[in-house]
Amino acid sequence: MRVLMVCLGNICRSPIAEGVLRQKAEKNGLKWVVDSAGTESYHIGEPPHPYSQKVCRAHGIDISNQRARRFAKADFQQYDVIYAMAADVYDNIQLIGGGAAIMSKVIYFLNEAMPGSNASVPDPWYGKEDGYLEVYKLINNTCEVIIDKYGKKGNNNK
Repeated sequence: MRVLMVCLGNICRSPIAEGVLRQKAEKNGLKWVVDSAGTESYHIGEPPHPYSQKVCRAHGIDISNQRARRFAKADFQQYDVIYAMAADVYDNIQLIGGGAAIMSKVIYFLNEAMPGSNASVPDPWYGKEDGYLEVYKLINNTCEVIIDKYGKKGNNNK
């Protein structure tokens, strides 16, 4: 399975989600491709936010080599599932995709753990360090649901 995590700037939420899901997939022997992107170009080429790196490192995940990139139309062809971290991100994915947007591949990330909620993962950029831990917990829980749903049922993903 090829999975893309998408947030706004690709330095807070989506890099955490990429790191967490990649680690869980590897731990379960899944040969998934997991990547992340942002819908805005604010941080292209930058590493994840220091607090994103710190919270991941505290949980045994190294995301320091990731670099922010912008979501592109081509991503619709490259990935099986595209997870939007928030409503504005979902809308931006559709705008960037234009006529090439395959919105059937785009899922609100938290809908995996809370079906139909269309809830947003809070953007920790605007808060303090403890907000990154709360975001990590939400992401970790949801990634566990994703592994249970797609990775442990022999869904052509190993």
